[in-house]
Amino acid sequence: MVRRFFPGLMVVLLSGCSSVNYYGQLASGQWQLLRAREPVAQVIADPSRPALLREHLVQSQKARTFASEHLHLPDNQSYRLYADIGRPYVVWNVFATQEFSLAPETHCFPIAGCVAYRGYYNQGAARGEAALLRQRGMDVSIGGVEAYSTLGWFNDPIMNSMMNWGDERLATLIFHELAHQRFYVKDDTEFNESFANFVEQEGTRQWRAARGLAPDSRSTSKQRDQFIQLVLDTRQRLQVLYAQPLPADAMRQAKAAQFERMRSDYRQLRESQWGGDKRYDAWINQPMNNARLLPFGLYDQWVPAFAALFAQEGGDWVRFYTAVEKLGGLPVEQRKAALKQLEGVRR
Repeated sequence: MVRRFFPGLMVVLLSGCSSVNYYGQLASGQWQLLRAREPVAQVIADPSRPALLREHLVQSQKARTFASEHLHLPDNQSYRLYADIGRPYVVWNVFATQEFSLAPETHCFPIAGCVAYRGYYNQGAARGEAALLRQRGMDVSIGGVEAYSTLGWFNDPIMNSMMNWGDERLATLIFHELAHQRFYVKDDTEFNESFANFVEQEGTRQWRAARGLAPDSRSTSKQRDQFIQLVLDTRQRLQVLYAQPLPADAMRQAKAAQFERMRSDYRQLRESQWGGDKRYDAWINQPMNNARLLPFGLYDQWVPAFAALFAQEGGDWVRFYTAVEKLGGLPVEQRKAALKQLEGVRR
């Protein structure tokens, strides 16, 4: 079936594209991934495969069953297959903004619609694209991606890139990517990723409870929420700054001051409330620009709104998905207004 369908997919991808080379690497990378798939059950049953891999996959299938039976996520062959892609990330996403803007440079595709990044199966190609964008004076960031969803077009496999953080991280990735298959709105990355992030977080909470495990450490989740809010607050201040009619040099200095304020606020938070925990030091101390803040706005902005919606629907997943679909069907401005209202309820 794949051999029959794939040439047609390439025609769809390549028609109307501005860069045959770019779309060609997308098609080639996806094809290589499809060819590497094998049933998880077959890997588990093979004594010649590493014991740790087999045990991870055994646990993954328990989470996969839980996803469909309890979280009402799609029940198909996705994540019941395995693929060793021979690298730590499946793709590298390139994020970019103008120097004085938090609006991402978007890229549009026939199937997924417009998204706020460009993906590359080769890290060198991603770095090359980033270098070209920097030459144009843009803020750029590259992020490795452990997994992605084809939105149900293919049976997505568990990949070796998904297994670096243990059994629970693998479960959360499965919940997140299946959420994209459950519902997806074209041209709204913030909505899609915030929705999938909420399903991942709530699904993980329920997955732990189902196994009789204690919830995530309250202090750990509180730190995560506080750190995300710190970055989102910085984004908000930058948005206000970029709306001002300042000369470029003055704007540049004010921008740098906001990033330094974020680092200062982080250090104060770390020492006063986290007991000196340095888990976010590596991220905060790297060179900063607008593009590095993009994933926080895209992946976390509406999580509180979806949490409020889930509570409104009594914690019933089926009712929740129905309500999400209703939200997703609204015109974009009405959708954002509804999410803001829900966010206010949550706060």
